[in-house]
Formats: sequence, C-alpha cells, structure tokens
Amino acid sequence: MSEYIHRPVLLDESIQALRVRPDGVYLDGTLGRAGHSREIARRLETGRLICIDRDQAALDAAQERLAPWLDRVTLLHGNFDQTAEMLDKLGLPGVDGMLFDLGVSSPQLDDGTRGFSYLSDAPLDMRMDQQQSLTAAEVVNVWPQEELRRVLWQYGEERYAPQIAAAVVRRRAERPVHTTLELVDLIKAAMPARALREKQHPAKRTFQAIRIAVNDELGSVERMLRTAPRRLNPGGRFVVITFHSLEDRIVKTELAQSARGCTCPPDFPVCVCGKTPQMKLLNKKPIVPGPEELEQNPRARSAKLRAAEKI
Repeated sequence: MSEYIHRPVLLDESIQALRVRPDGVYLDGTLGRAGHSREIARRLETGRLICIDRDQAALDAAQERLAPWLDRVTLLHGNFDQTAEMLDKLGLPGVDGMLFDLGVSSPQLDDGTRGFSYLSDAPLDMRMDQQQSLTAAEVVNVWPQEELRRVLWQYGEERYAPQIAAAVVRRRAERPVHTTLELVDLIKAAMPARALREKQHPAKRTFQAIRIAVNDELGSVERMLRTAPRRLNPGGRFVVITFHSLEDRIVKTELAQSARGCTCPPDFPVCVCGKTPQMKLLNKKPIVPGPEELEQNPRARSAKLRAAEKI
C-alpha cells in the first residue's frame, strides 16, 4: 500500500475536541480523503467508526486509506443529513462523537473532470454525489434569471450577480453553456474591468454559489443539525468544521440554541416553554488554523471549528 500523507484541516484540534476513547463509537459524516477518519480509527481498540460520504469515489479510496483498521470501520454511501436514518439501519441508538468537515473535498476540486474548478475545462457538473440528477449545467441553462441572481448573491455573495445572471441568460438563449471555461468567460465578460484586477479569481464566488445550489449544501447542514446531535450519547462530542460564512452562521446559531434551551421572550418572568439545554458549547469562539497550517495548506484559510458536548 502506498504511503498516504494528506493532512486534513484542523486535524489535531478535531481529534482533541472529539476526545476519542478506545472503546467508543464515532461517526465521520464527511469521509473525504479519510484523513480525520484515519486518526480516529487508529485510536480505537474495541470501538467502532462509521464513515459516511455522498461521493462513491471517496468510499472506494477509503478501502486502501483505512485498510489497517477496516475491521473497526463501516463505510456508508449517503449524505450526512441522513445520519439518524443510517444509525437506525445499523441498529445503533447513539454514538460517542460526530465529526462533520463541511465543504468540497480536495479530490473533487483537483479532479478536472468533475466540473468544480474554474481553472480547468470540464462539463458543468459539480455533483458531489454522481447518482443525483441535478447538475450545474441544469442550474446554468434552465433555472430562471431571478433564481440565478438569488443563488449567486445569497450563496456566493457575488456583488455582480445581476450582471452575471443576465449574461448567462442572454448566452443560453443562443446556445447552451456546456463547460466550465465557457462559464468563466461569461462571468469575466459581465464584470467591470476593476473587478477583473482583484486578487481573487473573478469566477470563484459564482462557482461556489452554483456548487452550493447543486448539492443543497446549506439545506443539508440545517437538516443534519436538527437530527444528528440527538443521536449522541450523554457526554458525546459534536464537532463541525465550516469553510463558508453561511455554513458557519447556521452551525453557530443552532449550537447556541441547543446550549441555551429556553426560547421564551426575555421579558417573561418564568420559563413556560419547558425547553432545557441539550448541549454545552466547548468553544464560544471558533477555532481557526494557525500560521503553520496555513502555510502548508492555503485552502484551510477560511476553516472554522465549533464543538459542543451532549448534556
């Protein structure tokens, strides 16, 4: 077996937050390159690790990357918002820790054929799960102009969303947009010259927005946060790494609500809702990569880790 040297984002911080026990049961809801899973699995003795990924390629690669520990690992194909259902199928009422490393994985970005990158030419795809029907090509060529504008503005925070959406609609009225570099050219043509001189690639925000829409990434995060923490055993740890401000806002808000419990208005003299805290926050401010990690992996620069413990 070839040596695998990939080091995932905030690895030490994630493992420390999970507080892995040799006999515990843990879940990695976003397997990816299996970097976090390797570190969890190697700490287990009689314990068990459940690994989930919506990308079958990640599960196939994990057969080699997790080979020394496969006797304690279960690999499952699916989205992390299905965590509760998957645990039900395994007959597991609860686990001792969950890790969710959100966002697109490096292999997906680096594989030029998947359509995630604005630097190489490929069909407009962007599906994390190749079995789903919706692709980036459908978003670009079929979705109404106003919906395109909303997606670019909301998910990509693209200030030129109206101009880009209008340019896409004009072009597709003549012929469909088939490839990533065709879309890049459209984006550049719709932007003013000063925007093209910025340090960030002009297509970055648009590609991010379309990717989020294709994979329903924010919806998946919201569904996962509503259901997965309930399947933690008392004292179990819940760890989430985000790479986008919208994701982080959702995670921060939901964890804060779980830690607060009561939802009564502040001016109520006594609690009438009866809700009690379900989680204890382990860090009020997010943990971010240090200078050394950023030097080794620039893609980690937007990462934020939040963790909580089941009460």
